[in-house]
Amino acid sequence: MERNTLSNWNWDSLWPAPAKLNLFLHVIGRRADGYHLLQTVFRFIDRADTLRFEPRSDGEIVLATPIPGVPTDSDLTVRAARLLQQASACRQGATIHLDKQLPMGGGLGGGSSDAATVLLALNHLWQTGLTRPQLEKLGLTLGADVPVFVHGHNTFAEGIGEAFTDIELPPESYLVLHPAIHVPTSAIFGAPELKRDTPPIRHSEWQPGQGHNDLEAVACAKFPAVAEYLNWLKQHAPQAMMTGSGACVFAGFASRREAEAILAQCPSGMNAWIADGLGEHPLAKIS
Repeated sequence: MERNTLSNWNWDSLWPAPAKLNLFLHVIGRRADGYHLLQTVFRFIDRADTLRFEPRSDGEIVLATPIPGVPTDSDLTVRAARLLQQASACRQGATIHLDKQLPMGGGLGGGSSDAATVLLALNHLWQTGLTRPQLEKLGLTLGADVPVFVHGHNTFAEGIGEAFTDIELPPESYLVLHPAIHVPTSAIFGAPELKRDTPPIRHSEWQPGQGHNDLEAVACAKFPAVAEYLNWLKQHAPQAMMTGSGACVFAGFASRREAEAILAQCPSGMNAWIADGLGEHPLAKIS
């Protein structure tokens, strides 16, 4: 993933919106308002959507590349830009170009990452002066996964996914399999059978490879393609698990060569790719 230096992020730049993996995901409770209490580790990987912005003097937010089936006013990139305008009293506008590579409903955080990159990029380009914590709070109103992408560091997350303790993760390559389905997050978190009482762990005690994904059993039961892909991957990499609420499943390897060896064995027609873990979000230091 190409990265601009901090001195030359400008209106002509391509702005990355990387995917994330949940290296584990435990549901440890549920709040009175229905939100689930989670523990997870977010890891950024070098597969991404990219965005480009054009300035507008009319104050309008225009999405030049609408996603089929998603009304413009509901698109997270448009909502993020308008939210930033409102929060900062900014009168500038922007045309947003989105090159969508990350699947929707895949558990990779694509829409949330896009929204976070809009907040970070336009905060910089419009020079609104909002701090990163302020942008995190704005992001939380758009979705529970948006703040971590604004935060910009691999992190142990708690609460509803917005309380962070940053961690260092070892280099790792990930083989990711994507069943060609869309898994709605609400269908998983709303399932009565979802396990919601996993005992919490201390962030200081967590080690890579520890934990599981509590959402996995529900997703596999409701979406057989997820179970099919996960079962195949577990045969070759027992550490495999689902990311987020699905549909993507993944396994981590100490070397890219190990991941490539399993990739070469994937059946014809199985959508699979390799991505390396990032030390931080490419925009972690932008202001």
